[in-house]
This record gives sequence, C-alpha cells and structure tokens, in this order.
Amino acid sequence: MAFADGDSSSSSWDSDDEYQKFIQKMNPPRITIDNTSCANATIIHVDSANKYGILLEVVQVLTDLKLIVKKAYISSDGGWFMDVFNVTDQSGQKIMDESVLEGIKDCIYKSIAPGSCFLPSRRRAIVEPSSDYTLIELTGTDRPGLLSEVSAVLTNLDCNVVNAEVWTHNKRAAAVIGVTDRKSGLAISDAERLCRIKERLRYVFKGRSRDAKTTVAMGVTHTERRLHQMMLEDRDYERYDKDRANANPIPMVSVVNWLQKEYSVVTMRCKDRPKLLFDTVCTLTDMQYVVYHGSVDTEGPEAYQEYYIRHIDGSPVNSEAERKRIIQCLEAAIERRVSEGLKLELSTGDRVGLLSDVTRIFREHGLTVTRAEVATRGNKAINTFYVRDTAGSSVELKTLEAIRQEIGQTVLQVKGHPDHPKSPAQESPTRFLFSSLFRPRSL
Repeated sequence: MAFADGDSSSSSWDSDDEYQKFIQKMNPPRITIDNTSCANATIIHVDSANKYGILLEVVQVLTDLKLIVKKAYISSDGGWFMDVFNVTDQSGQKIMDESVLEGIKDCIYKSIAPGSCFLPSRRRAIVEPSSDYTLIELTGTDRPGLLSEVSAVLTNLDCNVVNAEVWTHNKRAAAVIGVTDRKSGLAISDAERLCRIKERLRYVFKGRSRDAKTTVAMGVTHTERRLHQMMLEDRDYERYDKDRANANPIPMVSVVNWLQKEYSVVTMRCKDRPKLLFDTVCTLTDMQYVVYHGSVDTEGPEAYQEYYIRHIDGSPVNSEAERKRIIQCLEAAIERRVSEGLKLELSTGDRVGLLSDVTRIFREHGLTVTRAEVATRGNKAINTFYVRDTAGSSVELKTLEAIRQEIGQTVLQVKGHPDHPKSPAQESPTRFLFSSLFRPRSL
C-alpha cells in the first residue's frame, strides 16, 4: 500500500490564518450514503478539508447515534480527509429509513462544517457554558462503597444528581456528575457553596497513594471523552505486573516504525464491543497523535484496528519509552469500558436522594459499583449499574433477591445472571414502590 507523504508541520493542524479558513470554506464537507454496494451494511463516505481532530469528531457522531461500525477505511494525508464507514444499527441491520439516513448526514455535516463547534484544537476546552446544571468532575482511588459515599455527600449538601457517569479501572475511579440545587432545580452558581462542595467531595475521593482531584464547572461536556481524558491524566494505565494476574485478557497492541515513510504503525486486536473505535481514536487524539491512514474490521468476535500515525509535531515514535506508553494507554482505553460485574437496570420516578439510597443498599449488601450511568428523563430516573461483591466475585442469587426485595422487584431488573429468572410479565410496576426507601427516617 503506497501512501503520500503528509504534512509534518504542527502548524498545519492549529493554523488559524485566512488561507486555511478560505480552503475550508471553499471545500465544504461532502457526506454520501450508499445502501446498494454492501449487502449487510450501510456505507457512509465522508470527504472534507482536513483538520486536527476531525476523525474523532466523525467517530464520535457515529457513536452518539448508536451506529455500529463494522469496517472503516481512513485516509487523511495532506489537506484532505477521506473516510469510509460500513455501519449497521444496534440489531446488526442496514439503515433503510430515509429520514434516519438524512439525519445521519446532517449530524456529521454540522459537526465538521466550517464554523462548527467541534474540537479541532488541543487548546479548545471540552466544557461549554450551560445554566441547566453544574458539572462536578472527580478522580481518585477506587474502593468499595465510593459512589454511595459521594451521592450521600451530595444529598446532604442539598444537591440533586440529574445525570452521572462513573468509570473504574486499575484501582482508579473517575466520575462526571451533573447536579442542580435541591430547592430551585437550577445550576449551582454560589462560589462559596461550590467551594464547600469541592472540599467535601475531595475528602471523600482522596485515597492513600494519590490525592484526589475535584473540578466544578458550569457547562455541558461530552462525558465519555472527558472520562477518557481524566483517567489518562490520572495515569490509570500504569499497572504493576502483579496486578496483571487477575486482570481480564490483555488486548494485543503493538507499535512499530515504518522508517521509509516516517510513520508509526499501531495495530490492535481484542474482543469486539460497542464504542471500541471511539475509545481508541479518542485516546490517540488526546495523546496528540494524528491518524494519517487506517483500517478497522469488526466483522466477527474479534476487532482489528491498524493506524499509521505521527505525533502532532510530525514525528513518528522516537523512543522505546514513548512506544511503551502508547501501548499502555491504548490497553487502558480498551479496558476502561469493559463491564466488570453484573448489570442492573433501575427505572422509577426520580426524586432527590434516590441515587444515595440505591447505592447505600448496594453497599449494605456487600456490593461495589464498577461502572454507572445515571440519567433523568422528565420525571423518571433511568440508571444502569455494574456491580460485583467486594472480593471481586460474582454476585450470589440470594443477595440479588434481597436487594430487589428492598428496592422493588420491577424497579430493579437483573441482566445476564445465569441463575436469575425473568420477572413475571404480569407483575404490576406499582406493586413495589421502594417501600423501604419511602418510609419515614428516624432522626
């Protein structure tokens, strides 16, 4: 495969001169969709003037639209970006609805068109202003019951959690939490109160080996990208050999230099899963590497990714230490989202303190949360938890039944436990309404 030499100047990625703007304006993105050439996938072609971060933006849009990328071909040498994605819906089917296809094209175009607010520069903040809620970012040492303690502190400080995402990996934890004031339902802006919230949460998140980090901002963010950044900054990729003994199968990641073309070639093989492509591209971008060419194949149980990269300054990998760091960071990016534990889904009417009560029950029954997604839609709470016992073992059936009896048999659903029966279809969703949670609490 012959590749043209790319621009090795970092200014080509961050330039804001009038000529660069003119080129982008005269060459607007072209997104075309082909539903005839492939029998089992919809093909999306993206052509655009090149810009640092554009690949991540396109992959991010596809991921947010819940499309599954089966294959991809990437080429972005020089001033032009050309990508081909073979995608399906979540059930593995081609997308045939014309209105959905037009929506996909529109979302991609808006995300990379001249004047769009995507993240083309290393200098651009990922947080944008919003008055709906206050964002709290936390990183620190993971331990059993951590989410329960954090949510209890927020409840005691009169904060209502409207959304949250929590990741744990390699004994580290990161969380992005959106909160509002309990009484007003608005974002919290009082500087003294925000300082008090930060200090209390930092104390809870603080571990023995490293200090915790707490950030409060008025804004909205792409949560999953921010979590990758936070865990990367927290060096969750550092792992001792003894920790590997109990780890999941290690992804196969290699980095070699192609000296004739001054590229570094990154290859990855691992078990396929949703959002894998986003996770790896996100990490390479945030480590300030540019993907000039690449191919992705996930048709089967194993995913294969190959990228020809250079650092943003135009150089290939130039030391053994840098090569090892890329491998470690990509392994971590692949592993962070791997769900360790049993999946529990909670759906019920939202109220202040709900997250605190639910996670307290998990903790009291000896469970720890390894990953969590918390959302509110209207007046309803839609939460997903991945849990395991504190020893790292699978959750016993009797423990699950005790938790569901306390929370509500139809409120909390168990997903994927081999011995757990499905809930009876005729069971009324109002039969169990958090009876123990709504009882008056003793003072």
